[in-house]
Amino acid sequence: MTPPNDSPPTPESSIDTADWGRTEYKDALERQKALVDRRRSGTAADTLVLTEHAAVYTIGMRKGADQHLIWNEAQLKSQGITVVRSNRGGDITYHGPGQIVGYPIISLQQRRDLHAYLRDLEEVVIRTLSNFGLKTARREGKTGIWLDERKICAIGVAVRSWITYHGFALNVSPDMSHFSGIVPCGITDGTVTSMQAELGKTIDLGAVKACLAVEFQKVFRNTAPTHEQS
Repeated sequence: MTPPNDSPPTPESSIDTADWGRTEYKDALERQKALVDRRRSGTAADTLVLTEHAAVYTIGMRKGADQHLIWNEAQLKSQGITVVRSNRGGDITYHGPGQIVGYPIISLQQRRDLHAYLRDLEEVVIRTLSNFGLKTARREGKTGIWLDERKICAIGVAVRSWITYHGFALNVSPDMSHFSGIVPCGITDGTVTSMQAELGKTIDLGAVKACLAVEFQKVFRNTAPTHEQS
């Protein structure tokens, strides 16, 4: 664990990496909030949390997002998927095993620019996917990371006292049939995809997590070694 610190970590300090393994969405949200409080008080460093969630649809704060839930209660139960309302930005999305969710808990006090933060977060994912041979990009007027009209990574963030939480969800090898129960992120002119679907082979989740951690350090200009947490 990161030891208490009398002063907030500087931008030049290392960003910790915390792998929470498989989590329930609600539990992970409470852990995020606790880490936000610790970061705000200076008792925790900037941290990139990586996790996989048990199958869940989360409904963001965008108006009309709940209307994009397609499956009824019986269908949800048969697939073992819960529904949770979230305080992140964006529409409805799916989280489940085989998808890496990244929650950066970092201070933006030194540069209060949420737009720049989002672009940097996208850049982390773009670089990571490039390392696996996937040429992705942003899509004009859309959030997330895309391969043409196919969305491979959803992004939805929140900020409290200029400390970030929530983040991105990268489809590595999730059950893609679960996206049929929603209109993913409200997309009406595209589809969703995964690294496994695009590359046609099994992708090691650990390797993707490691790459995300490295690229996160590079993009956010923190090149010191990371400290593993659990």
